[in-house]
Amino acid sequence: MKIQRHGAVLGLVAASALLLGACGSDNNTTAGGSTPTSGASAPVECGGKTKLNAEGSSAQKNAVDAFVQAYQAACPGVDLAYNPSGSGAGVKNFNAGQVDFGGSDSALKEGAETEAAAKRCQTNPAWNLPLVFGPVAVGYKVSGVDSLVLDAKTTAAIFSGTVKKWNDPAIKALNGSATLPDKDIAVIYRSDESGTTDNFQKYLKVAGGWTKGDGKQFKGGVGEGKEKSAGVAQAVGSIDGAITYVEWSFAQDNKLSIAKIDAGAGAVELTAESAGKAIEGAKVKGEGNNLVLDLDSIYGTKAAGAYPLLLATYEIVCSKGYDADTAKAVKAFLTVAATTGQAQLAEAGYVPLPKAFQDKILTAVKAIA
Repeated sequence: MKIQRHGAVLGLVAASALLLGACGSDNNTTAGGSTPTSGASAPVECGGKTKLNAEGSSAQKNAVDAFVQAYQAACPGVDLAYNPSGSGAGVKNFNAGQVDFGGSDSALKEGAETEAAAKRCQTNPAWNLPLVFGPVAVGYKVSGVDSLVLDAKTTAAIFSGTVKKWNDPAIKALNGSATLPDKDIAVIYRSDESGTTDNFQKYLKVAGGWTKGDGKQFKGGVGEGKEKSAGVAQAVGSIDGAITYVEWSFAQDNKLSIAKIDAGAGAVELTAESAGKAIEGAKVKGEGNNLVLDLDSIYGTKAAGAYPLLLATYEIVCSKGYDADTAKAVKAFLTVAATTGQAQLAEAGYVPLPKAFQDKILTAVKAIA
C-alpha cells in the first residue's frame, strides 16, 4: 500500500490535511478536514516491555519500519520486531496471543474473529486502529493509449472477462474520441492472498455491480495470476494490452499508465488530493475507540474530484487485558507511530495522518489498559 515517494512528497504532505477528516466522534457521522500532523509530537511514557512483537499486513511494512525508528529515538533501548506475513496471519497470531498486536488490511470480522480476539484480551474487546492509508491504482499498458477513463461497472466487466477487447463499446463510451486498439485485454491479478485484492473486489461490488464475491483471493475467473504487488506490476509492464490493480507506487515504479476513475461526476486522476477527497465523506461504523471505517461510504462516493479506490490498514490491539509492562510499551509505540513517526511516512511511501484523525487514534491509545 505504498504511495510513490519521489516528486510527490510535498503534494502528499499537503494533501494529508484532507485524509480521514470524515472520521468524526460519532458513529456513522462525518466531520471536516484538518491540518496534517507533519510529525507533531505528543507526550510519550516510555517503559515496560523492551521488545514488542507484531505481525500482519505486508502493505504497511515500510511504515512500521519508520515507526520503529521513531520509537527507538523516543525510547532508547526498545525495539519492535514486525513480521510482514500477511493480514490473515496477523489476525490469527494476534488472536492466539503470539504477538502483541496485529496488522490487517481488513478490520476483524464480527463473529469468530472478534470472539477469539476478546478471549485473547481476557474477555475484553479488541480495537481496530487504522494507522496506514493509501490508494490502489488500476494500472495498464496499451501502446498508443496514454490516457484512459474507466468506471467501476466497466472495470468489473474487464476483471470478470465480460469486456475482452480494448475497443469494446463500454470502454469507448467512456473515452470519447480516443483511439483504442482492437487488442485483447490481458488481465493480471494477485495469485497470493492479498488485502489489496479484497479491497479491490469490495470496491467493484459496491460501485460496479461485481457479483463474483470479495475476499483475499481473486474471484474474477479470468486472466493470469502473479505473486505480490511487484509481480503483477512487472507483468503488466512487460505485456502490451495488460491491466491490473496494484498499490500506487508499484504502478509508478514500473511506469504503468494509470486509469482515471469516473464515479459519476467526471473522470478523476489518482493523486493524493483526489484520494483525500474520497475519504472526506467516509463514515466510522465502529463503536467508541474501535475505529472501524465504513469503506462502502468511500467506494460508493459520487463526490466531484474524489478517487474512491483506497486501502486502509488497521493495528489490532487489546482494549484491556495486557500485562502492565506490555500495555505500557504498546501505548508508547502507538503514540509515537501516530505522532513523530508520521514525519517519515511520505518518504516511506504512505500518507501522513491528519490532525483530526490523529486525535482519535491518541484518545484510543490512551485508553488501552
